[in-house]
Amino acid sequence: MQLIIFAGSIAVLAWLCWHQLRNPGCHGFYRFFAFAGIAWLLVYRIGYWHDNLISFHQLVSSLLMLLSLWMVVAGVREFRLRGGHRESGQLPENFSFENTSHLVTTGIYQYIRHPMYTSLVLLAWGIFLKQFSWYGLLVVSLVTLALYLTARTEERENLAFFDEAYERYRRSSKLFFPFLV
Repeated sequence: MQLIIFAGSIAVLAWLCWHQLRNPGCHGFYRFFAFAGIAWLLVYRIGYWHDNLISFHQLVSSLLMLLSLWMVVAGVREFRLRGGHRESGQLPENFSFENTSHLVTTGIYQYIRHPMYTSLVLLAWGIFLKQFSWYGLLVVSLVTLALYLTARTEERENLAFFDEAYERYRRSSKLFFPFLV
């Protein structure tokens, strides 16, 4: 049953990300693989979500997932308030909400450039920590790598669009985690 659910989720993701999958040079291409890995983690870890709820690994897992939720909400909120909107002509692979006309450098973006990808990293590790396995460690590591490649590719796209303003922003903020990376 898990395999059927996973295959169905991959089919839906592939349908949603069709344009990105056809362009390996866009950030959405790598993001698809991160989403696929998170789907795998979710499908194969769902049975462990309620085991030993007050154990250390479950508490850390829950904390990471709550932090993930907070980060995505803060990122989307700031994006929508300050980003504006532009037509998708230059980057047709983008989802419409990604096409901002203004560089967002306030709120959570003041500290990190990719809070939504950070949110996905935290979510993936939070799900993984529900139940350790070596295969799960491999998948969560690949998800993290895919999100790193997603962010680096998007950095090139943002630099091309926002030019010197984005370069200044890159020098004053971190990629994923404030004060660290």
